[in-house]
Amino acid sequence: MRLPAVLRGLGSGLVLGLNTLLGFSLMVVPALCKRVLPAGSLRTACDRLLNAIAGNWVAVNNAWIAAACREPWRLRGPGLEGLKRNGWYLVSVNHQSWVDILVLQRVFHGRIPFLKFFLKQQLIWVPFIGLAWWALDFPFVKRGGDARTQRGDLAATRAACEKFKRIPTSVINFVEGTRFTTARHAGQHSRYRHLLEPRIGGVGVALQTMGERFDAMLDVTIVYPDGTPSFWDLLSGRLRAVTVDVRQREIPAALVRLDASADRAYRQRLREWIELQWAEKDSLIPMLLKESPHVAGR
Repeated sequence: MRLPAVLRGLGSGLVLGLNTLLGFSLMVVPALCKRVLPAGSLRTACDRLLNAIAGNWVAVNNAWIAAACREPWRLRGPGLEGLKRNGWYLVSVNHQSWVDILVLQRVFHGRIPFLKFFLKQQLIWVPFIGLAWWALDFPFVKRGGDARTQRGDLAATRAACEKFKRIPTSVINFVEGTRFTTARHAGQHSRYRHLLEPRIGGVGVALQTMGERFDAMLDVTIVYPDGTPSFWDLLSGRLRAVTVDVRQREIPAALVRLDASADRAYRQRLREWIELQWAEKDSLIPMLLKESPHVAGR
């Protein structure tokens, strides 16, 4: 007998909360050691331990998601083949909901290294998990602001990417810069039907800082045929249909530059490369919706 959605949601929320509290508790000691240790093998060992704890946190989350959301998710695309747990990947994905992150974690857990992404500065104050993000070297950026703030964000991003070189890492970049909404889409007068305009800054910094480390870019498209879900939809098991398409793209050698942020020709090549992917993704989304037995909500 399947529990009512409210009970499923409360149960999933309780497991998530306890899992987060346990993960945070286990991270305290290695995080403090990492804080005081100089760069070297001992600090790298702390990083590996912190990533292992985070990986176990994801595994527990995947278990309650599987219990709450019984309907199988559709995973497709040639990019799922040949992935390496000890590799380095740049993950480019469309963004619709905070649920996207847990979807990505469930899809890629055990296939590639732990996923890391850029966060707004304010999120460092989220109880427990904010400190965990700091310990795991998630880069915090202020976004927007004056030129001085933007230079600070760029420096923080570069510093984080330098840290990512030490151990295998997957770097997520939500190229749209924010979650898709119809209001934002209309406000941008976006050229794409299903996507916001791409922003190349984060991709450019990642490629300039650690491009030679990346084995490939993983071009990921997430589709929710029933419409964009809320976090409660995931907790309560109301999230049914999910389609995730993964394609591996070789990163052009011309885009792996150590310092090309002021090079207009470089930025133009990077923009053309990303916009080509965005046009393909915009054409792919309706195809993925059509393949689903569920009614498209977007």
